[in-house]
Amino acid sequence: MARLAGKHILVGITGGIAAYKSIQLIRLLKKEAAEVQVVLTDGAKAFVTEMTLQAISGNPVRSTLLDPQAELGMGHIELAKWADLILIAPASADFMARQAQGMANDLLSTLCIATESPIMIAPAMNQAMWAHPATQANKETLLSRGVTMIGPAAGEQACGDVGFGRMEEPEIIFEAVRAHFSPKSAELKGQHWIITAGPTMEAIDPVRFISNHSSGKMGYALAKAAADLGAEVTLISGPTNLAMPSGVKRVDVKSAQEMLYACRVAAADQADVFIGAAAIADFRVKDVATQKMKKQSNENEMQLTLIKNPDIIATLSSEDAAKYFIGFAAETQNVVTYAKDKLEKKGLDLIIANDVSRSDIGFNNDQNQVVVLSKDAQWTPEKASKTELAKHLVNIIQTFQTEQPK
Repeated sequence: MARLAGKHILVGITGGIAAYKSIQLIRLLKKEAAEVQVVLTDGAKAFVTEMTLQAISGNPVRSTLLDPQAELGMGHIELAKWADLILIAPASADFMARQAQGMANDLLSTLCIATESPIMIAPAMNQAMWAHPATQANKETLLSRGVTMIGPAAGEQACGDVGFGRMEEPEIIFEAVRAHFSPKSAELKGQHWIITAGPTMEAIDPVRFISNHSSGKMGYALAKAAADLGAEVTLISGPTNLAMPSGVKRVDVKSAQEMLYACRVAAADQADVFIGAAAIADFRVKDVATQKMKKQSNENEMQLTLIKNPDIIATLSSEDAAKYFIGFAAETQNVVTYAKDKLEKKGLDLIIANDVSRSDIGFNNDQNQVVVLSKDAQWTPEKASKTELAKHLVNIIQTFQTEQPK
């Protein structure tokens, strides 16, 4: 039987060019045998038509809060009760702001206030709008109320800008909905895991930076694996193009200093597990230029003074920010020797080491092979996709927790 058979999913569409993707999303939901009702905001009508959405969903499209005909059948309260899930895709900056403030000035915002069902949103907006402190504050407010956020993704936008703000692709949103209705494991229920992922970006001037080749894939896979087992997961991510795993709270950062601050905030109440999967720049520029540094025609060199960045996992370990600390060692030679040295020096419980000099694993690859070390033991999972390997690693961490209780 299709996983979504008989599930009542209310799809809300707000104003934005990404609204055209919602047509494919509804197709996918219907193909999985879900019952779909569509609600449009006034802004959404500029991008998609009610006739198209009615044909795709098989149901009349709702858009008016005080519609006498709708009230005769399924009014806004009945519609709010009908939904097993409210899915808003795309969710504009304006809608996020209104939802965060608890406003109910159109049908969709009223449904979100009236429902007791879960709400998932897929933000879509210009990268500057997404990065604005007001939008980020609204995001945190919604997350704190239990709203699940899918994305946004990074990439080229309709306006020509590049950055975070693109609505996730319909297939990714669809999988998040399927995951929501999947039976949940409770093996890690009650545990809080903090996982860092991706590279850090250390500014040289407003347009240049120092970074590395980390894709973030391993950290994101670990976050999903832990969340799938019921853990509360905070994913603190440097800049990546990866979709946010469902059921995970993501905090976006750029620099090592920002990542350390975000980790400390997340671990204000001692976390159960901290996994440092991010590839953090060892050094940053001492004096970041406030304006773009110009090339001089008579200069063939540029000298930068670098200063050491904080060692995040060693710092948090010394501050007892989590019960268990798991680090990564990306090495190009003497992998096990260097990993054991880091394990001891940084006060870790486990370290996951891999050879990034190999072209078939490591940075930017979908496959990985690692060695897991504790003070007294060693595990060698077989080479696998990072998704499958993440499940093995979480299982190893669970075993270690059982054998070494704290």
